[in-house]
Amino acid sequence: MDDQKHEGQLQIELSDEVAQGKYINLAIITHSSSEFVLDFICVMPGTPKANVQSRIIVAPEHAKRLLRALEENIVKYERINGNISMPEESELFAVTSVKGEA
Repeated sequence: MDDQKHEGQLQIELSDEVAQGKYINLAIITHSSSEFVLDFICVMPGTPKANVQSRIIVAPEHAKRLLRALEENIVKYERINGNISMPEESELFAVTSVKGEA
């Protein structure tokens, strides 16, 4: 009976290295007709170069699911912790010359 309960469930494993996570403060998103590419970057103040910490490539349908999941979780977060304040747009783009290499 217990085996039937677990049938069809996806077991997800998280390695110690991945569990540590990566801090990022910049995301660059590009897309084609068949995929979205999300590059996650940590930009350090006063440093002229930053490396991509992680690149995630998803199908458009999964990108939309990710957007919805983020929206849902932000609503839940703000319900508990209050509104997330956003800086002015000019402050968001203080890094004016982002150049990338693939």
